[in-house]
Amino acid sequence: MRLKVYNIIGKEVATLVNEKLQSGVYEVPFTGNQLPSGLYFYVMNAGNYRETKKMTLIK
Repeated sequence: MRLKVYNIIGKEVATLVNEKLQSGVYEVPFTGNQLPSGLYFYVMNAGNYRETKKMTLIK
């Protein structure tokens, strides 16, 4: 599974997970302390599954 965060222009700003995991429920901490406030996208890839969501980081 891969879980990455991208900024509004599509540049990768963080890789939160990049390893093979067993089925289950996981939590991944993300503080974004090094990033400015703004709109970001996170993308999760697991096998053939891919999901993209947006998030707003407010400081």
